[in-house]
Amino acid sequence: MIFVDTSVLLDLVTKDSVWVSWSEDVLSWASDRDKLAIDDAVYAELSVKFDSIALLDGMIASFKLEHLQMPKEALFLAGKAHLRYRRKGGPRLGVLSDFFIGAHALVEKAPLITRDTRRIRTYFPALDLIAPDR
Repeated sequence: MIFVDTSVLLDLVTKDSVWVSWSEDVLSWASDRDKLAIDDAVYAELSVKFDSIALLDGMIASFKLEHLQMPKEALFLAGKAHLRYRRKGGPRLGVLSDFFIGAHALVEKAPLITRDTRRIRTYFPALDLIAPDR
C-alpha cells in the first residue's frame, strides 16, 4: 500500500503547471508497484474542489485509490505530533490534516507520496517518503 497526499492529487485536479508532470509520473510509477490509498483527511481536503460526493468519488475511482478509514492509533499519534508542533510555536492554521495523513501512513507502515515534506519529516522521521528532490 502507498498513501497519496492531497497536494499530489490537487496537482492533477488543478493541472498545476509546475507539478502536474511530476505528480502524474510518480502516481503511474507507484500504481505499477502497489495499491494506492487515501484517508479521511485527504478525502476532506479534496472535497473543496468538487461540487458533489459523486464527482469526488469518480475522481478517486479513476485514479484507483482506496479510501481507508483512520484507525484510533493514527488519530492518537496525529494529536500527539500536533501537540509537539504547537509547543514549538507552530501556527494553528491548516496543519492538523498533515499530521493525520502522516500518522496514518506510519501506522499502516506505508510510504507516503507528498510534496509537503517539511512537517512530515520533522514529526514522523521514520515514515518513508516519496517526494521530489528539491
